[in-house]
Amino acid sequence: MTIATPARAIQTVARRYHMQGIVQGVGFRPWIYQLALRWELVGYVLNNGEGVTVLVQGSATAINYFDQSLYQQRPPLSRIDAITHQDIEVDSSISVFAINQSETSEHAVTIVSSDKSSCPDCLAEMRDPHNRHFGYPFVNCTHCGPRYTIINKLPYDRSNTSMAAFEMCAECRAAYENPLDRRYHAQPVSCPACGPQLRYLNTKGEQQAERGEAFALTVAALKRGEILAIKGLGGFHLVCDATSDTAVNLLRQRKQRPAKPLAVMVANLDMAQAYAQGSATEWQLLTSQERPIVLLAKRDDGTTKPLSAAVAPEIDRIGLFLPYTPLHTLLLDALEFPLVATSANLSGEPIITDSSDIISQLANEPFAVVDGVLDHNRPILNGCDDSVVQVCGGEIQVLRLARGYAPLMLPSKSLSATEASLLAVGPQQKNTLALNIGNNLCLSPHIGDLFSIGAESYFKRTLASFQRLYHIEPQQIVRDLHPQYASSQWAERHEAPKLLVQHHYAHVLATLAANDYQGQVLGFSFDGTGLGDNGELWGGELLLADNQQYQRLASIEPFALIGNELAIKQPWRLAYSLLCDHFNHEQLLQLPCFAEHKISQLNNLKRVMQSGKMPLTHSIGRLFDALAVLLGLMQHTLYEGQAGILVETAARRALANDVLPYPLTLRRQADSQLALGIWQPRALFAEIVAARLAGIDVDALALGFIHALGRAVVAAAIDAQQQFSTALPVVLTGGVFQNRCLTEFCQQQFTVQGISWLPQGLVPVNDGGIALGQLWYGLHQLQTEKGSH
Repeated sequence: MTIATPARAIQTVARRYHMQGIVQGVGFRPWIYQLALRWELVGYVLNNGEGVTVLVQGSATAINYFDQSLYQQRPPLSRIDAITHQDIEVDSSISVFAINQSETSEHAVTIVSSDKSSCPDCLAEMRDPHNRHFGYPFVNCTHCGPRYTIINKLPYDRSNTSMAAFEMCAECRAAYENPLDRRYHAQPVSCPACGPQLRYLNTKGEQQAERGEAFALTVAALKRGEILAIKGLGGFHLVCDATSDTAVNLLRQRKQRPAKPLAVMVANLDMAQAYAQGSATEWQLLTSQERPIVLLAKRDDGTTKPLSAAVAPEIDRIGLFLPYTPLHTLLLDALEFPLVATSANLSGEPIITDSSDIISQLANEPFAVVDGVLDHNRPILNGCDDSVVQVCGGEIQVLRLARGYAPLMLPSKSLSATEASLLAVGPQQKNTLALNIGNNLCLSPHIGDLFSIGAESYFKRTLASFQRLYHIEPQQIVRDLHPQYASSQWAERHEAPKLLVQHHYAHVLATLAANDYQGQVLGFSFDGTGLGDNGELWGGELLLADNQQYQRLASIEPFALIGNELAIKQPWRLAYSLLCDHFNHEQLLQLPCFAEHKISQLNNLKRVMQSGKMPLTHSIGRLFDALAVLLGLMQHTLYEGQAGILVETAARRALANDVLPYPLTLRRQADSQLALGIWQPRALFAEIVAARLAGIDVDALALGFIHALGRAVVAAAIDAQQQFSTALPVVLTGGVFQNRCLTEFCQQQFTVQGISWLPQGLVPVNDGGIALGQLWYGLHQLQTEKGSH
């Protein structure tokens, strides 16, 4: 649609703009169109593979006003990373302002927008009996709805999405083609007459009902306490009544997920505040258009219908999120209770995106997980899980980067322009991919742990999606040092040259990338494990690092990982490894965690350790495992990070009850290979055992351990500052720093000492950020090579 605008009698000038960022599929072109009408300009706006191009002609004064308007209020989902313009010759044949057809390009740098939750206008229409979208579970507009999960290729036009098969009715097309309508070129636009529809399937995959009847069957089944698979934006959820012990325990039993916390979808902010306590920042995150799962403090006195204790057993946090699709909103409107909504998958597998896989994997007897399936016929082209975040130190901390935030595109102003394409393939756990699109750093949505054929297949599909979108063929692949990671093995099968980056250095590099930072930092990189450049298992490292290299300044003294991976599942083995030099076996058997074992069994462990055949670890994550079992918080590890969560829960109980932390010290001694020495966990654990046997409160010991670790971090930072005679900023990275008690304690002490630190932004602090760090290193190596030439 075009609307003529009269040319002015005064002298006409012309200017062409080129804009990059999140500028497609977010209402950007109609906004430009409306600006042109306001200032009586002629010309055009169009999408292409590089972003958006705008040509305007009119008076110099009008074009200057137009120019100023570009930097003011823009469409809510848009983001301009770069604007360039040039004055050009006037084209007298142009007499109107038009939105032109998109141009294709083999060199796409357009940012694919992440999926966004339903906007208030669409929800109001869905609830209005007089509106044609009343009760329609797929209502959307330019300001909301699916993006990444439905796109096949750029530019972002309907024909390039999974909506291509749905022909618009006359009313939808009229809105779609009207630049003054908020549905102008909203690619998923549809209504009950022409768009996707619901269908209800039984566990054999047979359709039982469709449209409103399918919705009614779903509501009735949930009210009966059944477990359903429900299709969302980026995959299916397993859903049940979150207030029903029977339903939640049945879900745990069927999915074989005995303890890991389950996320809960609540109808609105009022319901969330009945189940959790939060700060203004946390409530703002919960209600943001990204709609992540937000980890919040449990509240036990806020409702007459409490959540089942089985939702998040033995911990004081709960992951809540709000409905983010019209379908979810309709469901919560129809129910009087919140819903468990956890990713539909087999343990260790990626989220399921197709109903046929739900039927084959989760509905087959005798191990059926679900009682029914609510499906719809809009295909999910790119799977995307739910994002998980928390507030730490007053800032957002991303634990899982996915729907709402990903793909995450970070523009870099410090890197020189490059046409080379690099691909970073990430780690084994919490895998993501990273690649560069020009000077933009792109981090993929969460892929997951690469321990199965299904997970590796998901890894390959995600990579294929980005290669298809951006037409890239990597000229170099960056991978982890560990040769047995599935991502490393994939890289080695590819012909492109390889670049290897140490795991904990990549953690630090990810923070540098998040801040577009070019200087040197002190990086505390604490996690569960990662292969060091000396062949040992690292995980408690202090690195002096920049974008080119690092020096290992300090580390945890290594201890034996008795039984390799078995030690992680049976953390009493780790406790024995740390304590056997300080206590004899008779003394150890007095501790509850060793009570079920015999002296002969401990003697065997001692001989295995003395043989030198067990791998050694420097991991602080493993220290949390050992502590949790010593304090009686758990016996066996049932899910990753369980020990850290339980220790933090105990520490927060101490803080809540004004219990002082028990005074513990993580000492450091000189080491010939490390400039700042080595921390000694064995002495620390000997103190913990002595205190435990003396009857010291478990919560006080948990808090004391966290403070001891925090004081060690701060002391090492101060010593490093003095040794290098410069005020270096600090980086706190790795999965251990998901512990809010630890991170906030360190930040408080840094503030007292006048030490600055770099924030993580939206980059995951855990292994989900590794790929970005790998990419950052690769791009700087490339830049260095160009400089040397």
